[in-house]
Amino acid sequence: MGQARSTQRWVSRRAEGDRELLVRMRDLATQNPAYGYRLIWKLLRREGIVVNAKRVHRLWKLGGLKVVRPKHGRERTGASENACSVLKAEHPNHVWSYDFVFDETRDGRRLKFLVVIDEFTRLCLRIEVGRSMTAKTVVRVLAELVQIHGEPGGIRSDNGSEFTAQAVREWLASAGIATLYIEPGSPWENGYAESFNSRFRAEFLDRESFRALAEAQVLTERHRQKYNHHRPHSSLGDKTPAEFAATWKGEGCAPTALRPHPSTNIQKVTSSSTLIGLC
Repeated sequence: MGQARSTQRWVSRRAEGDRELLVRMRDLATQNPAYGYRLIWKLLRREGIVVNAKRVHRLWKLGGLKVVRPKHGRERTGASENACSVLKAEHPNHVWSYDFVFDETRDGRRLKFLVVIDEFTRLCLRIEVGRSMTAKTVVRVLAELVQIHGEPGGIRSDNGSEFTAQAVREWLASAGIATLYIEPGSPWENGYAESFNSRFRAEFLDRESFRALAEAQVLTERHRQKYNHHRPHSSLGDKTPAEFAATWKGEGCAPTALRPHPSTNIQKVTSSSTLIGLC
Protein backbone atom coordinates (compact mmCIF):
# COMPACT_ATOMS: atom_id res chain seq x y z
CA MET A 1 0.00 0.00 0.00
CA GLY A 2 3.06 2.22 0.28
CA GLN A 3 2.17 3.31 3.85
CA ALA A 4 4.38 3.02 6.91
CA ARG A 5 3.22 0.40 9.42
CA SER A 6 3.43 3.01 12.19
CA THR A 7 0.52 4.92 10.61
CA GLN A 8 -1.85 1.94 10.81
CA ARG A 9 -3.71 1.31 14.08
CA TRP A 10 -6.99 -0.03 15.44
CA VAL A 11 -9.65 2.50 16.31
CA SER A 12 -10.17 2.30 20.06
CA ARG A 13 -13.65 1.39 21.28
CA ARG A 14 -12.70 1.97 24.88
CA ALA A 15 -14.57 5.27 25.17
CA GLU A 16 -17.81 3.66 23.98
CA GLY A 17 -17.48 0.75 26.41
CA ASP A 18 -16.59 3.10 29.26
CA ARG A 19 -19.61 5.26 28.48
CA GLU A 20 -22.02 2.31 28.75
CA LEU A 21 -20.37 1.07 31.94
CA LEU A 22 -20.47 4.52 33.53
CA VAL A 23 -24.20 4.81 32.77
CA ARG A 24 -24.82 1.54 34.61
CA MET A 25 -22.59 2.66 37.49
CA ARG A 26 -24.59 5.87 37.80
CA ASP A 27 -27.82 3.88 37.89
CA LEU A 28 -26.51 1.65 40.69
CA ALA A 29 -25.09 4.63 42.59
CA THR A 30 -28.47 6.39 42.34
CA GLN A 31 -30.25 3.31 43.70
CA ASN A 32 -27.62 2.86 46.44
CA PRO A 33 -26.28 6.35 47.23
CA ALA A 34 -24.31 5.21 50.28
CA TYR A 35 -22.30 2.59 48.34
CA GLY A 36 -18.69 3.27 47.38
CA TYR A 37 -17.01 2.12 44.18
CA ARG A 38 -16.04 -1.28 45.62
CA LEU A 39 -19.63 -2.23 46.41
CA ILE A 40 -20.75 -0.93 43.01
CA TRP A 41 -18.03 -3.09 41.42
CA LYS A 42 -19.32 -6.14 43.28
CA LEU A 43 -22.88 -5.44 42.13
CA LEU A 44 -21.66 -5.15 38.52
CA ARG A 45 -19.92 -8.51 38.77
CA ARG A 46 -23.07 -10.05 40.25
CA GLU A 47 -24.89 -8.85 37.13
CA GLY A 48 -22.38 -10.72 34.98
CA ILE A 49 -20.40 -7.66 33.85
CA VAL A 50 -16.73 -8.65 33.65
CA VAL A 51 -14.74 -5.65 34.86
CA ASN A 52 -11.90 -5.14 37.31
CA ALA A 53 -11.93 -2.84 40.32
CA LYS A 54 -9.29 -0.48 38.89
CA ARG A 55 -11.44 0.32 35.87
CA VAL A 56 -14.48 0.92 38.05
CA HIS A 57 -12.39 3.18 40.30
CA ARG A 58 -11.13 5.16 37.30
CA LEU A 59 -14.65 5.68 35.94
CA TRP A 60 -15.92 6.43 39.45
CA LYS A 61 -13.50 9.38 39.69
CA LEU A 62 -14.07 10.38 36.07
CA GLY A 63 -17.83 10.51 36.62
CA GLY A 64 -17.49 12.59 39.79
CA LEU A 65 -19.15 9.91 41.90
CA LYS A 66 -18.32 10.18 45.57
CA VAL A 67 -19.57 9.06 48.96
CA VAL A 68 -18.87 11.39 51.86
CA ARG A 69 -18.36 9.41 55.05
CA PRO A 70 -17.83 10.74 58.58
CA LYS A 71 -14.34 10.38 60.02
CA HIS A 72 -13.98 7.63 62.58
CA GLY A 73 -12.68 8.33 66.02
CA ARG A 74 -9.73 6.51 67.49
CA GLU A 75 -10.00 2.75 67.56
CA ARG A 76 -10.92 1.15 70.87
CA THR A 77 -10.80 -2.41 72.08
CA GLY A 78 -13.19 -3.70 74.73
CA ALA A 79 -11.95 -5.84 77.59
CA SER A 80 -15.20 -7.51 78.64
CA GLU A 81 -15.40 -11.29 78.51
CA ASN A 82 -18.73 -10.93 76.71
CA ALA A 83 -17.33 -8.77 73.90
CA CYS A 84 -17.83 -9.93 70.32
CA SER A 85 -14.05 -10.17 69.91
CA VAL A 86 -13.84 -12.65 72.81
CA LEU A 87 -17.01 -14.76 72.59
CA LYS A 88 -17.25 -15.17 68.82
CA ALA A 89 -20.10 -16.81 66.90
CA GLU A 90 -18.91 -20.14 65.44
CA HIS A 91 -21.90 -21.10 63.30
CA PRO A 92 -25.37 -19.87 62.34
CA ASN A 93 -27.78 -19.39 65.23
CA HIS A 94 -24.90 -19.44 67.71
CA VAL A 95 -24.97 -15.80 68.80
CA TRP A 96 -27.59 -13.15 68.06
CA SER A 97 -27.21 -9.51 68.95
CA TYR A 98 -29.81 -6.79 69.26
CA ASP A 99 -29.91 -3.06 69.74
CA PHE A 100 -32.12 0.00 69.26
CA VAL A 101 -31.88 2.71 66.60
CA PHE A 102 -33.90 5.93 66.71
CA ASP A 103 -35.37 8.22 64.07
CA GLU A 104 -38.54 10.27 63.64
CA THR A 105 -41.44 10.90 61.26
CA ARG A 106 -41.97 14.24 59.52
CA ASP A 107 -44.18 15.48 62.34
CA GLY A 108 -41.27 15.12 64.78
CA ARG A 109 -42.64 12.07 66.60
CA ARG A 110 -40.09 9.45 67.57
CA LEU A 111 -39.55 6.14 65.81
CA LYS A 112 -37.83 3.26 67.55
CA PHE A 113 -36.24 0.38 65.64
CA LEU A 114 -35.36 -2.93 67.34
CA VAL A 115 -32.70 -4.64 65.22
CA VAL A 116 -31.88 -8.35 65.67
CA ILE A 117 -29.03 -9.94 63.69
CA ASP A 118 -27.26 -13.29 63.50
CA GLU A 119 -23.59 -12.50 64.10
CA PHE A 120 -22.22 -15.44 62.09
CA THR A 121 -24.25 -15.10 58.88
CA ARG A 122 -24.87 -11.31 59.24
CA LEU A 123 -28.54 -12.01 58.49
CA CYS A 124 -30.85 -9.32 59.78
CA LEU A 125 -33.52 -11.46 61.42
CA ARG A 126 -35.94 -8.65 62.30
CA ILE A 127 -36.31 -4.88 62.43
CA GLU A 128 -39.30 -4.09 64.61
CA VAL A 129 -40.58 -0.53 64.16
CA GLY A 130 -42.73 1.32 66.67
CA ARG A 131 -43.25 4.57 68.52
CA SER A 132 -42.11 3.04 71.79
CA MET A 133 -41.08 -0.42 72.92
CA THR A 134 -41.13 -2.12 76.29
CA ALA A 135 -39.70 -5.36 77.60
CA LYS A 136 -42.94 -7.09 76.48
CA THR A 137 -42.21 -6.06 72.89
CA VAL A 138 -38.68 -7.46 73.14
CA VAL A 139 -40.00 -10.76 74.50
CA ARG A 140 -42.63 -10.99 71.76
CA VAL A 141 -40.09 -10.37 68.99
CA LEU A 142 -37.64 -12.90 70.44
CA ALA A 143 -40.39 -15.50 70.85
CA GLU A 144 -41.44 -15.10 67.21
CA LEU A 145 -37.85 -15.38 65.99
CA VAL A 146 -37.21 -18.48 68.10
CA GLN A 147 -40.28 -20.14 66.56
CA ILE A 148 -38.80 -19.48 63.09
CA HIS A 149 -35.07 -20.04 63.64
CA GLY A 150 -34.84 -21.98 66.90
CA GLU A 151 -33.05 -20.91 70.08
CA PRO A 152 -29.62 -19.29 69.69
CA GLY A 153 -26.79 -20.21 72.03
CA GLY A 154 -26.70 -16.66 73.39
CA ILE A 155 -27.79 -13.12 72.69
CA ARG A 156 -25.50 -10.11 73.02
CA SER A 157 -26.69 -6.64 74.01
CA ASP A 158 -25.85 -3.51 75.94
CA ASN A 159 -27.32 -2.81 79.36
CA GLY A 160 -30.38 -0.87 78.19
CA SER A 161 -33.40 -1.09 80.42
CA GLU A 162 -35.44 -2.98 77.79
CA PHE A 163 -32.77 -5.71 77.62
CA THR A 164 -32.04 -6.00 81.34
CA ALA A 165 -35.70 -5.98 82.38
CA GLN A 166 -36.75 -8.91 84.55
CA ALA A 167 -39.33 -10.09 82.00
CA VAL A 168 -36.66 -10.37 79.30
CA ARG A 169 -34.10 -12.07 81.55
CA GLU A 170 -36.62 -14.56 82.86
CA TRP A 171 -37.85 -15.47 79.38
CA LEU A 172 -34.30 -15.94 78.07
CA ALA A 173 -33.44 -18.10 81.06
CA SER A 174 -36.54 -20.26 80.56
CA ALA A 175 -35.59 -20.67 76.87
CA GLY A 176 -32.01 -21.66 77.78
CA ILE A 177 -30.48 -18.66 75.97
CA ALA A 178 -27.37 -17.14 77.57
CA THR A 179 -27.40 -13.37 78.16
CA LEU A 180 -24.17 -11.73 76.98
CA TYR A 181 -24.28 -8.23 78.43
CA ILE A 182 -21.34 -6.06 77.39
CA GLU A 183 -19.55 -3.70 79.74
CA PRO A 184 -21.48 -0.45 80.33
CA GLY A 185 -20.28 2.38 78.12
CA SER A 186 -18.49 0.03 75.69
CA PRO A 187 -20.61 -0.14 72.51
CA TRP A 188 -17.63 -1.46 70.49
CA GLU A 189 -18.01 -4.74 72.37
CA ASN A 190 -21.32 -5.24 70.55
CA GLY A 191 -19.54 -4.62 67.26
CA TYR A 192 -21.79 -6.55 64.86
CA ALA A 193 -24.91 -4.70 65.98
CA GLU A 194 -23.13 -1.33 65.94
CA SER A 195 -21.72 -2.02 62.46
CA PHE A 196 -25.17 -2.90 61.13
CA ASN A 197 -26.70 0.16 62.79
CA SER A 198 -24.20 2.53 61.16
CA ARG A 199 -24.93 1.07 57.70
CA PHE A 200 -28.66 1.05 58.44
CA ARG A 201 -28.54 4.76 59.20
CA ALA A 202 -26.20 5.74 56.32
CA GLU A 203 -27.90 3.63 53.65
CA PHE A 204 -31.52 3.98 54.75
CA LEU A 205 -32.56 6.24 57.64
CA ASP A 206 -30.55 9.28 56.53
CA ARG A 207 -32.06 8.99 53.04
CA GLU A 208 -35.73 8.48 53.90
CA SER A 209 -38.38 10.84 55.23
CA PHE A 210 -41.26 8.94 56.82
CA ARG A 211 -44.74 10.42 56.76
CA ALA A 212 -46.23 7.88 59.16
CA LEU A 213 -45.42 4.81 61.22
CA ALA A 214 -46.97 2.43 58.66
CA GLU A 215 -44.77 3.82 55.90
CA ALA A 216 -41.68 3.38 58.07
CA GLN A 217 -42.62 -0.25 58.75
CA VAL A 218 -43.12 -1.09 55.06
CA LEU A 219 -39.96 0.64 53.83
CA THR A 220 -37.87 -0.81 56.67
CA GLU A 221 -38.92 -4.37 55.83
CA ARG A 222 -38.13 -3.71 52.16
CA HIS A 223 -34.65 -2.50 53.17
CA ARG A 224 -34.13 -5.55 55.38
CA GLN A 225 -34.89 -7.87 52.47
CA LYS A 226 -32.52 -5.92 50.23
CA TYR A 227 -29.78 -6.10 52.86
CA ASN A 228 -30.18 -9.86 53.29
CA HIS A 229 -30.56 -10.84 49.64
CA HIS A 230 -28.82 -8.20 47.52
CA ARG A 231 -26.04 -6.53 49.50
CA PRO A 232 -22.71 -8.40 49.20
CA HIS A 233 -20.34 -8.50 52.20
CA SER A 234 -16.56 -8.69 51.81
CA SER A 235 -16.34 -10.59 55.13
CA LEU A 236 -18.61 -13.27 53.63
CA GLY A 237 -16.58 -13.71 50.45
CA ASP A 238 -18.69 -11.12 48.61
CA LYS A 239 -21.82 -13.19 49.18
CA THR A 240 -25.03 -11.78 50.54
CA PRO A 241 -26.02 -12.91 54.06
CA ALA A 242 -28.78 -15.09 52.59
CA GLU A 243 -26.39 -16.73 50.11
CA PHE A 244 -23.80 -17.34 52.82
CA ALA A 245 -26.37 -18.90 55.16
CA ALA A 246 -27.74 -21.12 52.36
CA THR A 247 -24.30 -22.39 51.28
CA TRP A 248 -22.77 -22.86 54.73
CA LYS A 249 -21.63 -26.48 55.06
CA GLY A 250 -22.24 -27.01 58.76
CA GLU A 251 -26.03 -27.05 58.86
CA GLY A 252 -27.47 -28.93 61.77
CA CYS A 253 -24.65 -28.08 64.16
CA ALA A 254 -25.97 -27.77 67.72
CA PRO A 255 -25.29 -24.38 69.35
CA THR A 256 -22.26 -24.41 71.66
CA ALA A 257 -23.09 -23.55 75.24
CA LEU A 258 -22.17 -19.96 76.10
CA ARG A 259 -21.46 -18.78 79.58
CA PRO A 260 -21.65 -15.04 80.26
CA HIS A 261 -18.78 -13.59 82.24
CA PRO A 262 -19.76 -13.21 85.91
CA SER A 263 -18.12 -9.80 86.48
CA THR A 264 -20.04 -6.53 86.49
CA ASN A 265 -22.57 -7.71 83.94
CA ILE A 266 -26.16 -8.58 84.82
CA GLN A 267 -26.53 -12.31 85.29
CA LYS A 268 -28.92 -14.80 83.75
CA VAL A 269 -31.87 -15.48 86.04
CA THR A 270 -33.43 -18.89 86.30
CA SER A 271 -37.18 -18.85 86.24
CA SER A 272 -40.15 -21.07 85.42
CA SER A 273 -42.08 -18.23 83.72
CA THR A 274 -43.73 -19.31 80.51
CA LEU A 275 -43.93 -17.63 77.14
CA ILE A 276 -47.69 -17.20 77.48
CA GLY A 277 -47.38 -15.44 80.81
CA LEU A 278 -44.79 -12.94 79.55
CA CYS A 279 -46.29 -12.04 76.16
